Amino acid sequence: MDCKYIWMNGKLVPGTEVQFPFLTPAMHYGMAVFEGIRCYRAAKGPAIFRLREHIERLHKSALVLGWRELPFSVGQLVEACLETVHANGLEECYLRPLLFLAGGGWNLNIDGGQAHVGIAAWPWNAYLGPDAADRGVRANVSSYTRHHPNVVMTKAKIAGNYPNSFLAKTESVRLGFDEAIMLDAQGLVAECTGANIFIVKGNRLLTPPDAQILEGITRETVMILAREMGLEVSTQPISRDQLYLADEVFVTGTAVELAALREIDFRAIGNGRTGPITRKLQQAYNAAVRGELPRSAEWLTYLPSK
Repeated sequence: MDCKYIWMNGKLVPGTEVQFPFLTPAMHYGMAVFEGIRCYRAAKGPAIFRLREHIERLHKSALVLGWRELPFSVGQLVEACLETVHANGLEECYLRPLLFLAGGGWNLNIDGGQAHVGIAAWPWNAYLGPDAADRGVRANVSSYTRHHPNVVMTKAKIAGNYPNSFLAKTESVRLGFDEAIMLDAQGLVAECTGANIFIVKGNRLLTPPDAQILEGITRETVMILAREMGLEVSTQPISRDQLYLADEVFVTGTAVELAALREIDFRAIGNGRTGPITRKLQQAYNAAVRGELPRSAEWLTYLPSK
């Protein structure tokens, strides 16, 4: 991705000038936390969706990883994200704030290193392909198990956690699927490689419990929208065969937004297409991110006018 400007430690730097020394600890040990955030063309101009919540989670991830002090406050990073999108002249884009161990820490002690922060923004295409929202995608249950929460911290969006997702997603794509579903250490459904998962039974939505997953901000958004539509929403353990028997299955995330799983392990889910509940939630979510719902006002942070 080409970025005209990247925000680095308090100032905008031309994207072509951003370089990292080979001996950057984050590159060797995965000691970084990050966020994925979206900016949309909304009713009153370009707006970033749930920006503060994402930056608050970035801070929380850093604290979970072990940092005691951070170089920038939540408020400063919120303003930095707005500045980055504005400088790059983008109206719709994906933002990637990254807080990383830049120096020290070679003795595997985070207290011996320095935290740096960068923010990039670039135009974003459909994460699971151009037809994912309309037709849904094919998935399989991965042979790779989702991290155990006492092995790595699953509540934090830590860069070093993601080889687990790379292994699962690469395996699934090579097998001809679009996405992988990962089970937890007990054999229950956890999440996909970069998205949370829901099943639909009648007018009820079920999603795995919070304990072993990354609690997605899009997941929370969809749960709020579903309840406002009169749907029952609950978190509970989900077995693999419950996926097969569901009326609908869909996934949520900043990148994927909301997409149906039309087939899992060669079994059609429901009628094998995006179902009616998933479709209604897609429409509600699209309205929310574009400023078309009353609740949008609390979720959107508009860019300053040029």
